[in-house]
Amino acid sequence: MSPPAAPARPLGLYDTWWTVGAAALAACLGLSACAWISMHLHVDAALHTVVLFAHLASLVLGFGAVLVTDYYALLYLTGRCALRDALNSTAHLHVPIWTGLAGLVASGVMLHPNLGSTLTRIKLGLVLGLTLNGLQAGLLNRRMMQQGSGVFSPRLLAWGAATALVSQACWWGAVVIGFRNSQH
Repeated sequence: MSPPAAPARPLGLYDTWWTVGAAALAACLGLSACAWISMHLHVDAALHTVVLFAHLASLVLGFGAVLVTDYYALLYLTGRCALRDALNSTAHLHVPIWTGLAGLVASGVMLHPNLGSTLTRIKLGLVLGLTLNGLQAGLLNRRMMQQGSGVFSPRLLAWGAATALVSQACWWGAVVIGFRNSQH
């Protein structure tokens, strides 16, 4: 008699491009809903101050974790840490990155963004870019962990470099626009 088969593992977010694509569609719908809600939601001055603090704290959490992730990638690329350590650290930082991004979006809804402003629209596009880039970054991390040899194909290295560049451009762009918008 053969042993019972192990139960099948449920399909995870980073298992296929289809699951990442479905999450990307959900993210687009969610961000659109947040933009719509922001047009209809008004907060008083006291709550605005609390929400602004939450927005800044979320920025520190999310963007700080992104910077640490990129730091580990640089450590690996310069031979100062093992691939497995860099990938494990990156995998552990997904939660604070996503928590920070979600906190930024949730608090941003209550900061009454001027959706008629071109800069604000660009910032929303950057946030969408961050979200979509983050989703595919999880799949990239999974593929690198599966390869595990420490020697990556040029295609995989280019994918990783493009992911990091898009991430940095979107984060810094959104920060600069947010700072500029706060001055007016």
